[in-house]
Amino acid sequence: MIILCLLITHLSFFYPISEGSVIGLNYGLVADNLPSPSQVISLVKSRGVNRIRLFEPNHDVLGALQNSGIEVTIGTLNADIPNIANDINFAENWVQTNIVPYAPTVNIHCISIGNEVNPGDLGFMLSALKNLDAAVKSTGYIIPVTTTIGVYLLGSSFPPSNGEFTEAARSGMEQVAGFLGGNGYPIMVTAYPYFAYVSDPTNIQLSYALLNSSEVVVRDGELEYRNLFDAMVDGVYSALEKVGGGSVRIVVCESGWPSQGNGEFTSTTLAQTYNQNLVRHALNSGTPKKPGNNLDTYVFAIFNEDLKSPGIEQNFGLFYPDMTEVYHIDF
Repeated sequence: MIILCLLITHLSFFYPISEGSVIGLNYGLVADNLPSPSQVISLVKSRGVNRIRLFEPNHDVLGALQNSGIEVTIGTLNADIPNIANDINFAENWVQTNIVPYAPTVNIHCISIGNEVNPGDLGFMLSALKNLDAAVKSTGYIIPVTTTIGVYLLGSSFPPSNGEFTEAARSGMEQVAGFLGGNGYPIMVTAYPYFAYVSDPTNIQLSYALLNSSEVVVRDGELEYRNLFDAMVDGVYSALEKVGGGSVRIVVCESGWPSQGNGEFTSTTLAQTYNQNLVRHALNSGTPKKPGNNLDTYVFAIFNEDLKSPGIEQNFGLFYPDMTEVYHIDF
C-alpha cells in the first residue's frame, strides 16, 4: 500500500510532454561568494522561472527547494559513473542519500548521470542507467534517469540531416538511445552557438549565432534554418535517428553566451541578445526537423562563478553574486 501511494503521488514526476516548452536555469556553485540557497530560490521564483538544474545533489540547495514548487534536474558527478555502473549498492546508496530524503517535498524532475559525458564515459553508461533507474524504481518513485551529452560527440553535423556521432561515441550512444527510447526518457544536450561562432567567425554569421537572422541561412532539403541553435539540435536528432533513437526527445540542458572574457566576441549586449532570443525561441517553437516538439531549454547560468577558470568561464551568469542583474532577461 505504501509503494502504491508513492507511485500515485509521484506519477507527475514521470517525464511529461508538456503543453509548451519550459525555460530553466542552471544553478552552478563553483564560487565562494554566492547568496544562500534560500535567497537564490526566492530570486528564481521572483523571475517566474520554475525549473533549475543542479550539477550535483547539493543538500543545502535541495533543502531550500522543499515545498518551493520549483522542479529540479539533479546530476551526478562524472567521477561517480563507473561506481554507479559497476556497483548496484553504490547506486542504491546514492538514491537513498540524495533522492529519498527530498522526494516527498521537492519536485525532482529528472536525474542525469554525469555532465557532458565523453566517449570513455559512454562505455559505462548503459549499466549506470540501468542500475540507477532500478535503484530509483525500488523506492517507489517514478523519476526519469538520463545522461548529458554535448554536440562535440557529433563527428558530422552539417547540414543537420548529416548529423552523426563520432565512431568512438556511436556504440555507446546506440545503447543509451535504446535505453532512453524504451523507457520514454529524454536525453540532455548542451548546445552553445557561441563556441561554434568564435571558432569560425568568417563563415558563421553573428546574426545566425545570435538567433537574430530573419533570412534563411542554411537549406537542408526542404528544411530551412535561420539560426545555429536549431541546426545544432537537429544535428543531434539526426544522429540519434542513425543509432535507433528516433523517438528520444532532446532537452537542451545548457546554452548561453558569456558577457565578457573574450574581447569583441563577448559583451553584455551580445549575451543579453542571445539569451533573450533563446528564451523567446524555445518557448514559441520547436526546430525545423521537429516543429511539433516542445524544446525545454536551460539557460547557463544563474550566477557568475568566481572559482571557475578566468575569462569566459566566470562570465556566463545572468546575475552577479549580490543578485543584481548582469543584464535583464524577460522570462
